[in-house]
Amino acid sequence: MDKLIFPSKIHGTVTAPASKSFFQRAIALAILNNNEVEISNLSDCDDAKAALDIAQRFGCHLSFKEHSVRVDPTRIGRPETLHCGEAGLGLRMFTPLVALFNNVIQLTAEGSLLKRPVGFMEDPLKQLGVNTSTNQGFPPIFVKGPLKGGKALLDGSLSSQFLTGLLIALPKASHDSELSVQSLTSIPYIDMTLQAITAFGGTIEHSNYETFHIKGNQQYQAVEYWVEGDWSGAAGLLIAGAIGGYAQVQGLDINSTQADKAVLKAIIDSGVQVKALGKSIEVTSTSSLNAFTFDATHCPDLFPVLTALAANCAGISKIKGVHRLKHKESNRALSLKNEFNKIGLNIEIEDDMMLIQGGKIHEGKVSSHHDHRIAMAMVLAGINAQGPLLIEGAECVNKSYPGFYNDMELLGVRINTY
Repeated sequence: MDKLIFPSKIHGTVTAPASKSFFQRAIALAILNNNEVEISNLSDCDDAKAALDIAQRFGCHLSFKEHSVRVDPTRIGRPETLHCGEAGLGLRMFTPLVALFNNVIQLTAEGSLLKRPVGFMEDPLKQLGVNTSTNQGFPPIFVKGPLKGGKALLDGSLSSQFLTGLLIALPKASHDSELSVQSLTSIPYIDMTLQAITAFGGTIEHSNYETFHIKGNQQYQAVEYWVEGDWSGAAGLLIAGAIGGYAQVQGLDINSTQADKAVLKAIIDSGVQVKALGKSIEVTSTSSLNAFTFDATHCPDLFPVLTALAANCAGISKIKGVHRLKHKESNRALSLKNEFNKIGLNIEIEDDMMLIQGGKIHEGKVSSHHDHRIAMAMVLAGINAQGPLLIEGAECVNKSYPGFYNDMELLGVRINTY
C-alpha cells in the first residue's frame, strides 16, 4: 500500500493510542499473575496482537470487551513454540519467561526481526542455569529451563528489552537473583518495566541501574491494570502540530516514565509553544522554527520524527545516538539519510551524531523501508513539502500504530491511498 501526502494545514484534536510498550509488559506479567487480571485501554497494533497470541499459546484464557481484555492464567501450560512476529520487545522479553519452564521451547520471528541479533542473551541465561541456542546469533531461539535465579552479568548497551524480560521473570524464580548490568541504555524503558512490575505486586531493588537485587518466589496478584497513552505514537502527532499549525493530543501523562516523552524538549527547543492541560498536550507552531540539539541515546525511536522536525527548522539540528539505530526494523540512520536526501534535505552522519540541515522539502517519492517509524516520519515531511509526497510500503505503520493515518487526517493532513 502506498500513501500520497499533500501539503496540509494542521488543526485538530486526537487521542493518543495505547502504549504498546506498557501493553506488552502487562501481558507478560499477566501470564505470570496468580489470578485473572483485566487490562484496559487495549493496543491494537501488530506487536500487541503478537503478545496476546503468546498469552493464548501459554494457555491463558482471554475475554475481550470493547476497550479491555481479561487474562486468566490459572490454566497456564507449557507451549512448544511461541511466534513473536516482528516484535523485538516480545522476542527478547518472553525469552526469560519461557525459561521458567523445564521443557524445550522455541521462539520464532519473522520479517526484519530475523536479522536482529539475539546471541547476546545466551551467556547471561547460561549463567542463570538455562540452556539456550540460536541460529548463529539470530532467531529462532531454543530455551530449556528452569530459570532458578542466581547471579549474572549482562551488557546493557545491546538491549534493555532482554533486561526487561529478566526483571519480569526472576521474581518467579525459586532463588534470589543479582544482575550486574554494564553500560545500560534506554534507562527510561527499565523504569517502565519496574513501574509495571510494581503495579502487579512485585518488588525489585537496584543501585543506580547497575546492580539489580531480585527476591525469588514473589507473587504477582494484580486485579486490574490501565495502559497509559503512548508517547512514541503521540510524538508524530505533536510534531505535526509543531510544524503545521496546531494540534491537541489527549490521553497523555505528563509524568509518564516513557522515554519518548522527551520529544517535548526538542519541540520546545525548536521554538514551538507547548501547553500541558491535564491529560492533554497542545502544540502551536510559530512562523519560524529554530534548529535544536537533542540526545536520543535513551529514546532512539524518536530519531525519525525528530528528523522530520529538524527538516522544518532553520539551521543545522544535531541528534545524538546514531549507534542505537543499526539494529531496528531498518538501518534507520542510513534509511533516514537516503530518503530525506531524495526530497532535497542534506543529512550527514558524523560518529554518533546526525546533522540535519533544514530547508525546502521537495515533492517526490520515498520508501518506508518497511519500517513503521520511517513511514511516520515521511508523512510529517509531506506536510510542508512543495508538492505531493508518495510513500511506498506505507502499511508498515500497523506494527505499532494502525490508526496513524486516520489520526493524521483528523489533524488535517490530506492523504490518498493507492
